Amino acid sequence: MRIGELARLTGVSERSLRYYEAQGLLSADRTPGGHRDYPPTAVDRVVRIQELYAAGLHSPRIRDLLPCMRDQDGGPSATATPRLLEDLTAERDRIDRLIGDLQRSRATLEGVIEAAGQDDTGP
Repeated sequence: MRIGELARLTGVSERSLRYYEAQGLLSADRTPGGHRDYPPTAVDRVVRIQELYAAGLHSPRIRDLLPCMRDQDGGPSATATPRLLEDLTAERDRIDRLIGDLQRSRATLEGVIEAAGQDDTGP
């Protein structure tokens, strides 16, 4: 399929798809005219890439993890290594730390909002 169709099917811009290709996350054959020709499995691959970006992973980490994951369900592939579990656990722990930081920031902000909302001029 051409890049426009892949973009339409995944909701990802053509520019992002080109970026994924440049980062080694996605590959395409070329037609004799030089157009990208993606296999049908590219849809699942793009969805998986989007999920990993949404989880806070960066391109190099995604590039390392993708060969160890099945595209359709995200589970380990036959080529998955024990490193996959370690890497994913480390990413989950990093996200948990970020969530904790955000919760503390929110609690601080709540306190400031509450204090600012109190009328200290009195009756």
